[in-house]
Amino acid sequence: MKKLDQYAERQAPVCVRSGEIPRELYGEYGVKRGLRDLNGQGVITGITNISSITAFKMENGEKVPCDGELLYRGYDIRDLVEGAKQHRDIYEEGLFLLLFSRLPKKEELKEIKDILAENMVLPRNFTRDVIMKAPDRDIMSSMTKSILTLASYDKKKNDLSVENVLRQSIQLIAQFPMLAIYGYHAYNHYLNDASMFIHRPDKKLSMAENFLRMLRPDTKFSEIEAKVLDVALLLHMEHGGGNNSTFTTRVVTSAGTDTYSAIAAAMSSLKGARHGGANLMVMEMMDDIRENVKDHADEEEIEDYLTKIVRKEAFDGKGLIYGMGHAVYSLSDPREKVFKGYVEQLAKAKGRNEEMQLYSAIERIAPKVIARERKIYKGVSPNVDFYSGFVYDIMNIPRELFTPLFAIARIVGWSAHRIEELVADEKIIRPAYRSIVEKKAYEPREE
Repeated sequence: MKKLDQYAERQAPVCVRSGEIPRELYGEYGVKRGLRDLNGQGVITGITNISSITAFKMENGEKVPCDGELLYRGYDIRDLVEGAKQHRDIYEEGLFLLLFSRLPKKEELKEIKDILAENMVLPRNFTRDVIMKAPDRDIMSSMTKSILTLASYDKKKNDLSVENVLRQSIQLIAQFPMLAIYGYHAYNHYLNDASMFIHRPDKKLSMAENFLRMLRPDTKFSEIEAKVLDVALLLHMEHGGGNNSTFTTRVVTSAGTDTYSAIAAAMSSLKGARHGGANLMVMEMMDDIRENVKDHADEEEIEDYLTKIVRKEAFDGKGLIYGMGHAVYSLSDPREKVFKGYVEQLAKAKGRNEEMQLYSAIERIAPKVIARERKIYKGVSPNVDFYSGFVYDIMNIPRELFTPLFAIARIVGWSAHRIEELVADEKIIRPAYRSIVEKKAYEPREE
């Protein structure tokens, strides 16, 4: 291994030189870098019935920023959350809607809950033989390994009929919380020397309730905790189809691969720091702010420190206020606007009001700082990740589980898009790259 390490270190500069592409060539050849145009807008690569995002409206022939809107199968997520305000199982209702294109009737909601409960099981000895024998601090990697191993237990793994893919999808959706939590407990026991406990899910509980039950040593949770987590899972379930992990799902699905491989590919995308790890970066930034801003009620001191962050003089030196701004939304992220009210309720119930006030102050001040320092005037607003990490922290959910929680929600959207891709077209997704390599004459080895 040492020889390999040395070889890789020596040869890496060759890869760097070979991989460098002059930026001006993208403009010269009209290439949309990262499937984005010059304004950062995603290039349209497909059509979907599953969800839609609105961030701009046309007024007098001009594109004007507006408050963000996110629809699941045509239903505004704000209405979905509001409509379920007095009820549990918001996640399960959203799941049914995304998979079957309509809101469930009372008996249909009960049926899908029962189906999920029945499938919250893993093969015999799977937890011991697969999850516990190779514990990993990176729970996303642990889950991905488990997903691929589950394929070997499925005799119809390669059957691409809609009924079989639907079966596989629902089974994985039901198993995801166990893969995440058992993976965390294995890591915490074997690598952190903590006590080991494995709780089985309760068939009478919702997905959000079972997550909290299986995570905690005493299996206890409060009603407000379950409610807020239920809402969080719904809000992270789907996002327009163009996000990296969902696009990954559709790309590998178009190749004709099996469900386990498709979901494992999506997991590999989501775990990337530029995709699913945003709430972790918010938490690390907030740790840094709390440490360096002495008076959390002094908005002038907060503004001064945020200015240092944007100028790359503080925190990680990248000049980003994490949780602020979004690749699509401009004036507001509708998920954040829905979520904030629940965050405030939870913070009050758990005695974390002072921290909530700091978050609110940063939410007010950061857009002004970014506009002033970066000359961005189109509108910068907090996204859903600005508060989600804080919520998970209030509920004592370990940071190692933040991105896996995202996956537990987003696998529903991945599944809906996988099925739509299978039904919609038989063409493999194959984008083109403009080659700039020149033909060379082969040099014989002797020379």
